[in-house]
Parts: sequence; C-alpha cells; structure tokens
Amino acid sequence: MSSVTFFITQTYTKNNRSTSIRRPDYCIPAPTPPQSVTFQRTIKPALVVGQLFGLNPVLGITENEASKLRFTIFSFRFLYTSVSLIGQSVFVFFCFLKLFKDTDASLGSNTSIIFYTSNCLTTVVFLRIATQWPNLCREISSAETTDPNMDTNLMKKCNRSCVIVLILALLEHTLADLKGIATAVDCEPHRPLYEGFIIHSFPWMFSIIPYNTALGFFPMLFINLQCTFNWNFVDLFIICMSLYLVSRLEQVNKRIVAVKGRYLPPSFWRTMREDYNRAAHLVKVVDDIIGSVIFISFASNLFFICLQLLHTLADGIKPVPRCRVGVPDKRPLRGYEQAVYFVYSFLFLVARSVAVSLTASRVHTASREPAYALYEVSSETYCIEIQRFLDQIHGDTVSLSGLQFFNVKRGLALTIAATIVTYELVLMQFTGFTPTSPSPTITAPL
Repeated sequence: MSSVTFFITQTYTKNNRSTSIRRPDYCIPAPTPPQSVTFQRTIKPALVVGQLFGLNPVLGITENEASKLRFTIFSFRFLYTSVSLIGQSVFVFFCFLKLFKDTDASLGSNTSIIFYTSNCLTTVVFLRIATQWPNLCREISSAETTDPNMDTNLMKKCNRSCVIVLILALLEHTLADLKGIATAVDCEPHRPLYEGFIIHSFPWMFSIIPYNTALGFFPMLFINLQCTFNWNFVDLFIICMSLYLVSRLEQVNKRIVAVKGRYLPPSFWRTMREDYNRAAHLVKVVDDIIGSVIFISFASNLFFICLQLLHTLADGIKPVPRCRVGVPDKRPLRGYEQAVYFVYSFLFLVARSVAVSLTASRVHTASREPAYALYEVSSETYCIEIQRFLDQIHGDTVSLSGLQFFNVKRGLALTIAATIVTYELVLMQFTGFTPTSPSPTITAPL
C-alpha cells in the first residue's frame, strides 16, 4: 500500500542568516485502488470442478493469465475425458439394447436413455468448447485490458454458487444410494449387499450380461457418479458465466447512473456506448460457444421436472411395499427412502432450474437498463451519440440463448411453467394415470 508523507518547515536564524529545514512530520496511507477481477480468476473454481468429472479438458486453467491456456489431445486430461465418454456411450448402448429387448417399453427405460444420452452429449459439447476456450479467454482478457472489471463481489458469488450446488448434488446422490441400498436389503437378502445394490441400480445392464464385481465397481463409482455431477455442473457453469456477463454490463450501467442529471459532452456518451459495445460483444461471443450447453440444460431440466412431478402425483409420499412379508424390516427409513429421494430431487431440480433461468435472464435485463437513464437526459444534453446509444439498445437483443432457438429472458420462466403443465397432462395420458386409477410404476435413474 502506498502512502503520502507530510513535511513541516522549521526556520533557524544564525549570523543574520535564515536557514529553513524540512523534516517529515507524519504520513498517512493512500487508498489502494481496487484490484480488477479477471474472467480467468472468476471461472477457475468451476472449471476445476468440471475437469474432475471429465469436462472441458483445457491445460492451464489454474493460471491467472489467459495466454497460458491451451488445448491438446496429447494430455492426460483429454485421455480422461475420452475414457469417460466411452463409458457413458456404453451406458447409452445398453439402455437402447434393453429398450429393444423388452416387448413393453416403459417410461422408466426411456428415462435411463434420456439421462445417460444427455450426459454423453454434455461431454461431447464440452469437448468442443475446450477447443475454443483458449481463444475465448484471450478475447475476454483483451476486453478487460481496455475496460477492467471492478466488481469485487463477483468471485464470492461464483464460489458460493459452486459450494451450494455441489453440496446439494452430493446430498441428492447420497439419497439415491440410500434408496438402492434399501431395495437391495429387502429384495436381495441372499446376495451380498454390494452385489444386490449394483444389480438393482443397473437393471438395464445386468439383465443382458451376467453380473461381474469388477464391472459393477466401474459404473457405480465412476460413470454413474460422473453423470450425476455433470448433470448438475451444466447448470453451475451457466450460472457462473451469466454472473460474469451481468457484472460487465452492470459496470457500464453504474457509470451512466452516476452522472445522472449532469451536463456532459458528446465524447462522454460516445465512450459509454463503446464500453457497452464491448460488453454486448462479449455476450454474443460467449453465447455462440455455450449455446448448446444452455439448450441441453433447459431441455433435460424440463423433461425431468415433468417426470418427477408425475411420479409425485402418481405414487405420492408413501412407503414402498416390501418384497418379503413376515420378516423384520431392515430398511433404514422403513420404505420411505424412495419417497424422500424423489421429493428432495424434485425440489432441488426445480430450485436449480429457476436459479439458472433467473441468473441467465439478468443478462438481457442488464442490457436494457441504460435506456431508462438515457431517457431522463435533459434536452440541453441530448445529442446524436445518445440517440445512437438508444437505437442500439432497442434494436439489438443482447441475451444468452439455446442455440438461437430461444432467448433466455425473464418471461421464459413463466413460459416453461406453462409448458410443464401442458406436458404433464400429456404424460398422464401416456402412462394411463388418472386421479381415480391405480398408480403406474414409474422409475428414474440412480
């Protein structure tokens, strides 16, 4: 921290001569300007978590400089992603094989296909993003050199989002394992606990091939855990990217609001418009790269919300009937494991989907905010630069999108809610569920 030193001057008279001496009196520390927050430092925790589960295999993500990022196929991270992709593809293959083998296709088998197919596509999409990620970070770093980001709370918001989402995802996976263990304890007492748990957790695999301990260990502790967290990481990634883009736009908005009511020359408004252009350009560049991730996130969340809601309406909150009658019940929650899991998973999924929708929609909201301040400019200050600024705000849509099929705006949440109601009625007719009919059997992947 720099400091400012104050001096005092003392004058001495000797032999009719005056001598002045300056000596330091005291010093006070000068305020340190806030350090700029870079995109590389902001997104680093989320990228580290993603690479733990085989996503975005880029080298140099722990560095603070974008120039050190690079993508190469000759690296352990790319090999790890490739092995993960092969394992997920095997899961998808067995799900389709089980579907073609069964004569009566159920909603449960289709659910497994959609779950593992969406995760396999997610890995492929992030592999494509990894090839473009170094160039994206360098372009963002170049924009930060011209206009540094001073939002000191941005890193805290991203880190807090990572911790909350990952802890809740871990709890969801724990409840799913507890549900599988309860089923194995009650229905497979003659088998070892681990074997019964694996067979009931992956029926679409071990109904086709015989059980093998090594093969059961691989999907349980690697591929299935990976798919569960990748499903949650997609939403976390979108939240962190949206927070950064909102921070860039709000920085321009704060400068405009700070000079509200003051007379300023056209050169100032030209500078503000150029700053807004840089932020809007970053939104478009990011949207071109992560648009497929947004599409997968919204599509999968919509499907599983409908599925979980249908399961709740059909089965309700009640214990699962026992496989063996007349023996002591050794299940941890006496049959309520599945109900607890489905209720928690449904609430967590809804909360996560709402968080993604609202956070991503703030990008579009922040891009519209300068117009309200520009409308209040006095007639003496109004100039051609303000008119061009307003035309750009209203003439261009600055927002994230799902492969340009839809723009993520604030009204999208209500549209999704209406879509859920519509497709819920379709699923009820598809499964034959009515309030007066017996509840159908609906299962979901672990």
